[in-house]
Amino acid sequence: MKSRTVTSWVLIGLPCCWLYAPVVRKLVFDWAHDENYSHGFLVVPLAAYFAWRRRDRLLTAQSSPSVLGLVAICAALALLIVGTLGAELFLTRVSLILLIAGAILFLHGREHLRILVFPVLFLLLMVPLPAIIWNQMTFPLQLIASRVGAAGIVACGVPVLREGNVIVLANATLEVAEACSGIRSLISLLTLGIVYGYFSDPRPVVRTLIALATVPIAILANAARVAGTGVLAHYYGQEVATGFFHTFSGWLVFLVAFVLLLGVARLLAHLPPSGLSVHTKRAAGAQS
Repeated sequence: MKSRTVTSWVLIGLPCCWLYAPVVRKLVFDWAHDENYSHGFLVVPLAAYFAWRRRDRLLTAQSSPSVLGLVAICAALALLIVGTLGAELFLTRVSLILLIAGAILFLHGREHLRILVFPVLFLLLMVPLPAIIWNQMTFPLQLIASRVGAAGIVACGVPVLREGNVIVLANATLEVAEACSGIRSLISLLTLGIVYGYFSDPRPVVRTLIALATVPIAILANAARVAGTGVLAHYYGQEVATGFFHTFSGWLVFLVAFVLLLGVARLLAHLPPSGLSVHTKRAAGAQS
């Protein structure tokens, strides 16, 4: 039975590797050259680790191959064709994840897919967002960062005039550009939040809350970075908003944001177990 399963995976895997080789090459290229998605190199090994931790449950789960998996595989291949013809990288990359889910369902059944649903969905974090969605997210984040940042500068006693995403000081003008919108730290912090929540608490609700907490934390941390840069630019000149200080402040603020996330996770850890029985808690721990 095991040899038949291995043979089935090989028969499906080899042609799929050939079909998706260009997709994977371009994806890895983007990870290496796009700082917004450099964390993609960590997503695949982490997903593999999450799947490996479920190996005992997979061995004991009943295998019941489903024809629905073949439908999912065909849908994934259709997405690959549409994405390739339309030069839409997002569709081709999502089709790879759908193909993996479909192969699991087709060869092993729903129980195996249910066990592996988290590692499979985690792979979505490695896929860069399409430009239309990225642009719809970055500009509002730029406005939020500039608005909250300007308020923080005023709170420090520094006069400021804000025009959209441009902050005008007495002796400097700062523009909250796309790179300063905070979306890069938001995506990275979201990934870290999901991983940390997975290892720190077995309760799905707490894990979800930790992941959701990354959004306001990343936004406020980036706004604080803008405010701090504005105050320093007022006293020391516009040079502090560029070069080494600008890069260093980005890393420092991200570290502070992660520490805040750890604090939120620590608070959420004290939430009541909502009447979970000991058996349920053990089951939740096994799922991790």
